[in-house]
Amino acid sequence: MLSQWLERARAGEPVWLPDMRAQCAQLPDPIDVTMQLTLCDGTQRDFPLPLPRWENDGQRQFVLQYVTACVWNTLSALSGRELAFYFDPAETETAALLGKLDTVFQVHEPTRREYGKVVSIADRLCRAFGCGPFAFALRDKRDYTPSPPFVPPQGALTQQLRRAAQRCESGVCCGIDIGGTDIKAAVSVDGQLVCVKEYDWDPASSPTAEGITGPIVLLVRLMACCAAGMTPALQAALDKDASDEEMTRAVAQSASVPLDVLGVSFPDVVIRDRIVGGESPKTKGMRENPAIDYETAFAGLGGLVDQLRPLCREGAALHMTNDGHIAAFTAAAELAFSGGAPDFSGGVIAHALGTDFGVGYLDSDGSIPEMPVELYDFLLDLGSLPQRQLPPEDLRSTRNENSGLPGARRYLGQAAAFRLAYDADPALLEGFIEERNGILAIRQTPEDMRKPCLAHLMEQAAAGNGAAQSVFRQIGRNLGQISREMRFLMRPRTDVRYLFGRFVKHPACFRLLQEGCREIVPDLRLEAADEELTCTALMRQLPSHGVTVAQFGQAIGAMYYAAI
Repeated sequence: MLSQWLERARAGEPVWLPDMRAQCAQLPDPIDVTMQLTLCDGTQRDFPLPLPRWENDGQRQFVLQYVTACVWNTLSALSGRELAFYFDPAETETAALLGKLDTVFQVHEPTRREYGKVVSIADRLCRAFGCGPFAFALRDKRDYTPSPPFVPPQGALTQQLRRAAQRCESGVCCGIDIGGTDIKAAVSVDGQLVCVKEYDWDPASSPTAEGITGPIVLLVRLMACCAAGMTPALQAALDKDASDEEMTRAVAQSASVPLDVLGVSFPDVVIRDRIVGGESPKTKGMRENPAIDYETAFAGLGGLVDQLRPLCREGAALHMTNDGHIAAFTAAAELAFSGGAPDFSGGVIAHALGTDFGVGYLDSDGSIPEMPVELYDFLLDLGSLPQRQLPPEDLRSTRNENSGLPGARRYLGQAAAFRLAYDADPALLEGFIEERNGILAIRQTPEDMRKPCLAHLMEQAAAGNGAAQSVFRQIGRNLGQISREMRFLMRPRTDVRYLFGRFVKHPACFRLLQEGCREIVPDLRLEAADEELTCTALMRQLPSHGVTVAQFGQAIGAMYYAAI
């Protein structure tokens, strides 16, 4: 079996991790290993990890790659304070292989990259929970005690969502949706949407935390001023192209009111209203700044809500979470007002399929799990080795530019569409790509062609181009693969996935996604969260301000999240 997997991988074919795990479980004489993860809150989860027996160094390296992917995905989804491996100590080669994980994940290194990123996040989470740094452990299987069964939370989510939206029908409520290239802000007074504001920015280029927090605080101050009463200066500051200086002057000369509700959607791991991830592209400039101590500087960013609290009334509802979770929350809140009877007994899971791939998770009691849920970098394909050799900047590569690993970003989302289109028929990308020093990339000068290229692929698929259709059908299959991995690690109790983003805007492309996904997980149901998902009072007011739900829906959803 190992030789077959290796042969496929070297031939450039995918070797899916869930398939490997399933086949290892059927082996007649596997190496019996159990992973026991101790989460940051002290609870435990157990995962079987049967290993195939290897015969040579190449096969041993492939098994190590398999174990590494399993560990990476576990920590990306759940994080924790310790990951222990229980096995027979007589399996000395297994002990040697598992002993390499400290090195692979750079546990004892002061700075980390690639696989080490999940350990850095785990360490920051551990600090937030008041426990020591993350560690691996190798233990005798005779000492293994199964962890107690996981008991999922229960609650009346529909009623809670309705109350949260109704809470925003009074007082001054503000929502901020922070992205990688822009920020969307909205403010309402007594249920009437006062204004919206779009702000372009580039947080990845900022070498300091202040360069990231400053614009966010300024925008919230601007919203508080607009809620107090619109003036010509404030109206000008709401223009998308208004400079920071114009906004600062308008705020300085205007009255403001304290906020009763402030919700913030932030693109990083957020636990208990604190940013604790620190490995996203948004903090790249800070991470690469040799003039600062990154952990100290990042702590300043992590406490963003502390800088926003003075803008709120005492006792105000002020909360922040990951942007993916806000997407799930937004979909659920609108469905709660849709006139039907949505079944939220198993919680809500949402995916964003656009420039990148995002995940949102909402438990049935309205809570968000206190874990990373960073599925966008899941390692799903242990094959496709020639594609792994290409630099991340090459559109044909399976490696992404943030972690350098062949993660889910190159199998789902915009970059995946470009890679799969080139594989299916390079003519699909004609006029959109260029070669620079042997690297193929989508042209970005004099105009960024990424969005037009994706639109072209979608139009071709809708028009019946078989190669273009295969792109979206394969992305649907890949979505099925990540759902299999999510089921294994997180045990979700719902088989519905709400999809946001450009990939679901075209009905023909969405149908292809559904077709591909059903091939892998027949019982999974994909639902498009489109403009029809506009049911709450504030959401219905967005068009009158000249914007769409796709643009500002999560800013409204952030208000509702804070109010819950």
